[in-house]
Amino acid sequence: MLPEAEVQAELRGLRARIPHLTGSLVATIDGLVVAHDASALESESVAALTAAALGVGSRLTEATGQGAFRELITRGERGYTATYAAGAYTVLTLLAGSQANVGRLHLEARRAGARIAALADTDLDRTSF
Repeated sequence: MLPEAEVQAELRGLRARIPHLTGSLVATIDGLVVAHDASALESESVAALTAAALGVGSRLTEATGQGAFRELITRGERGYTATYAAGAYTVLTLLAGSQANVGRLHLEARRAGARIAALADTDLDRTSF
């Protein structure tokens, strides 16, 4: 299984580095929660929705010739939901308020996603059948 403590540390670090970040979640590509950092977040529901969004985003990028899925961002009245590929097996989803700097969000999320990918891919490659 994934090193949850290390993934959780990444999520706490994101909260410290990204102003207006209101929540974060790492899930497997099939919608299972690995770790989350948000008190009001229904993590299981968000993980399932993240898996669905990943499927649609992946199909869209492939169908339009844009290659493999990297990230998806949506903007609502009260802020942003952004999902980032984090290796072959996991995704990182961030929630941010409407005042968030989207450039900073992308920068920090891409870096954290790469670190989470290194943890997840190594661990899950080792446990795959």
